[in-house]
Amino acid sequence: MQQIEIYTSAYCGYCRAAKRLLDDKGVSYSEIDVGLQPQLRQQMMARAHGRHTVPQIFIGETHVGGCDELYALEREGKLDPLLAG
Repeated sequence: MQQIEIYTSAYCGYCRAAKRLLDDKGVSYSEIDVGLQPQLRQQMMARAHGRHTVPQIFIGETHVGGCDELYALEREGKLDPLLAG
């Protein structure tokens, strides 16, 4: 199983939706709340090629993007293989 990291903020509905899908898959992930820690947002932006919105999701070395991209992978049948590595 790949390591999963998700950058979030507290009141983000898209973050909750992305975490719900990952929870439904039964996978564990590390959540990094950037809401109150500007240095973590800068780290996220560097890893996400300048993207500044949350969530930003990383599965292994792959930058998935945000919630919409995560759900698109699920619809296309590509999320499970990515999670498995």
